[in-house]
Amino acid sequence: MDDIDGGLGASRADLLLARVTAAPALLLASWLVVALPLLMAGILRPWAAIPLYVPVAALALWFGLRAVRPSGRSGGSPRWPVIWLVVVAAAFGALQLVMCSQQIVVRRDPASYFNFATWLAHHGSLPIPQTRGAFGGGDGALTYGSPAFYQRGGVLVPQFMAGMPLTVTPGAWIGGPYATLAMMPLIGALALISFAGTAARLIGPRWAPVAALALGLTWPMMMISRSIYSETGALILLFGGVSLTLDAVRSGRRLPALLGGLALGLTILVRIDGIRDVLPVVAFAGLLLALRRRAGLPLAAGLTAGVGAGLLEAVVMSRPYLHYLSASLHPLLYIAVAVVAATVVAGLAIRRWGLPDLTRFRLPDLALPATFALLAFFAARPMLQTVRRVPNNPDDRVNASFIAALQRSQNLPLDPNRQYSELSLHWVAWYIGIPAVLLAAVGAALVLRDLLLRRRTAWLLPYGLIVWTTVATLWRPGITPDHPWASRRLIGMVIPGLLLFALWGVAWVARQVRRFAPDRRAVAIGAAVAGALLILAPTAWASAPMAVVRTEEREVSQAQAMCRAIGPNASVLFVERVTGDRFAQLIRGMCGTPTARVRITPGFKTPPAADVRRVVGKVVAAGRRPVLLGADSIDVAPYGTARRVFHVHTRRDASTLVSPPRGTWSLTINVWMTDPVYGG
Repeated sequence: MDDIDGGLGASRADLLLARVTAAPALLLASWLVVALPLLMAGILRPWAAIPLYVPVAALALWFGLRAVRPSGRSGGSPRWPVIWLVVVAAAFGALQLVMCSQQIVVRRDPASYFNFATWLAHHGSLPIPQTRGAFGGGDGALTYGSPAFYQRGGVLVPQFMAGMPLTVTPGAWIGGPYATLAMMPLIGALALISFAGTAARLIGPRWAPVAALALGLTWPMMMISRSIYSETGALILLFGGVSLTLDAVRSGRRLPALLGGLALGLTILVRIDGIRDVLPVVAFAGLLLALRRRAGLPLAAGLTAGVGAGLLEAVVMSRPYLHYLSASLHPLLYIAVAVVAATVVAGLAIRRWGLPDLTRFRLPDLALPATFALLAFFAARPMLQTVRRVPNNPDDRVNASFIAALQRSQNLPLDPNRQYSELSLHWVAWYIGIPAVLLAAVGAALVLRDLLLRRRTAWLLPYGLIVWTTVATLWRPGITPDHPWASRRLIGMVIPGLLLFALWGVAWVARQVRRFAPDRRAVAIGAAVAGALLILAPTAWASAPMAVVRTEEREVSQAQAMCRAIGPNASVLFVERVTGDRFAQLIRGMCGTPTARVRITPGFKTPPAADVRRVVGKVVAAGRRPVLLGADSIDVAPYGTARRVFHVHTRRDASTLVSPPRGTWSLTINVWMTDPVYGG
C-alpha cells in the first residue's frame, strides 16, 4: 500500500526487500518439512538431516523467491529500507545474544524446550526410554516422569509440540548447549525481518525498519528471543506466510500461495494454539476459491499440508499433551469444524450470487464506533468481571498455589483461583504504551472501513488474523497470569498485530497531512516521525528495566560440572521433590545418565529410608553406581558423605500480577549429591 512518499513500487529495491523478508519463513518451513519425517522415523541425525535439508532449502529459496513479485507503481523505493532493516535485525540479535538466558533448569517452558531439544540432538528419536534396567528392573517406589515429561507405560513423552525443539536442534549439533541457546537470538532477529516484510507489503517499504524496531523494542519480544519459546518460531511462519500469500494474491502466482499456506499451517507444529490462529486463513482460502482466484487452490493445499503435519505429530508423538489440553482443545476443534463448514457454505453462495454489498445500512460508517466500543469493553472489563478458574488437575493446583504465594508477597487479596484475565488489554498497554493502543484502534477502524468499501483488500487476511487472534487472546489468555511470563501470549499476534495497525494509523495521518499541508513533504515526514516516536518511546521505556539485565546465568557450566561429578555408569536417584522436578530430564539428556525419583509420602520432604536403601541395593546388583541427589545436604547426608555439585546464584524474571514488571528477582539453586554406602 501507499506510504508517505508514494507507493509500493516494483523496483529492484522492492524486490530485494520482498525476497529478504520471505526467506526466513522458507528456510524454517523447509527445515520442519525435512526434520519431522526423520524424527518420526527415529533417525533425526546430522548425517540424515543436513544432506536432505540443503537441497530442499535451496529449491524453496530458488523457486519461492523467484516467484515473489511485489506490485505497485513504477519508480519504486530506495535501498535504504533494506539496509536499515538488516541493521535493526542484526543489532537486535546481537543484544539478545549478549543477554541470552541459560534457562536449562526446569522451572518453566524454556528449560523444558531446551531439554526436549537436547534429547533430540543426542538420540534423534522419541519417546524417551525410562531405562528401568539401570535400577535393577525398576521398583514400585520409583517414578520416572517430571514436569513437561509425562510417564506413559515404559516410556516418557515430552509435553510440547516438536516444532520448536526441532528448530533449535541444529544448534546442539553445532556447538552443544551454548549453541542451542544461541539459536534463539538468531531466530528472534529473523522474526523481526518476517514481521517487517508484512509491514512493508501493507504500509510501505519505508516502514519496514520502523516496524522491526517497534517490535524489537518490546520486552516480550526480547524475552522470547533470549530463551527457547515457541512463539519466536511461530512469528516467522505466521508473518512470512502472510507475506508470501499477499505476494501470491497480488501477482496471481501459485507457488508463493502454496509456500505461504504451508508456512501458516506449520505453525501448528510449533504451537498447538496455531489451530486457532489459522482459522481466518481457512476462510480466506475459501473466499479466493469462490472468486476463482489463481492463488486459492494452492493456498488451501499448502495450508492443508502444514496443518496435517502438525496434527499428525500431535496425535502420534504428543498425545498426552493433547489430553492435558482437552478442556480447551475440544471446543477449539469444534470451532474449527464450524469454520470449515461455514467457509464451504459461504463459498458456494458467493460463487453463485457474488459478494454481498457491505455498504448497505451504512456499515462502513460503523467501523470506527464498533472498533472503539470493543476497545472500551476490554478497557472497562476489570470493573465488570473477575475471572477465576477452579483447579481440576494437579498442574492447576500448583498454579493456584503459585498465584497465592505471589498475592501474599505483593500484599494482594488472597484469591488463588483468580486468573486476572480481565486485565489483558492493560497488559498490552504495559508493554507498548497507551498511545500505541489508541493508534492501533484508529488504524484498525480505518482498515475495516476500507475493507467494507472494498478498498485496500490486501489487508483482508492480515486484518482477519489480527482481530480474530487478538479478541480471542484478550478474552481468554489461558496462561498463568504473572508477568512478564504471561506476555508470551501477547507476543504471538496481539502485540505485533496492534503495532501494524498503529503504524498504519501513523502512515494514514502522514498522508492526510501531506495532502493538505502547504509544505507537504517536510510536514508529512515530521508527522510520521512524531507518530513513530509515540509508539517507540513508551515501548523502549517499558522495556528499559529488563533490557540490559542478564538472567539465568551459569546454569550450563554448572550442569556440565554436575555431569562430571556424577561420573560414568551411574544411576541417579532423586530423594527430594523439587530437585527431581528440575533436574530429572536435564541429567538424563545432558549427562546421558538414567534418572528416577523415589516416591515421597504426602506431607514429608524426603522418601522413606527403607525405599531408598532397597532401590540402592537393586542398582548395585545391576552393576551400576547409585547416586543420590537432593536440594540440601540434609536430604542426602543420611546415606553417605554429602557434597554440593550444582550452585547457581543469579537473577530471574520478576513475577507481578497487577503492575508492569520493572526488574528481576534473585534466584538460587543448589544440588547436593552423595554416593551411598551400601552394605548389602
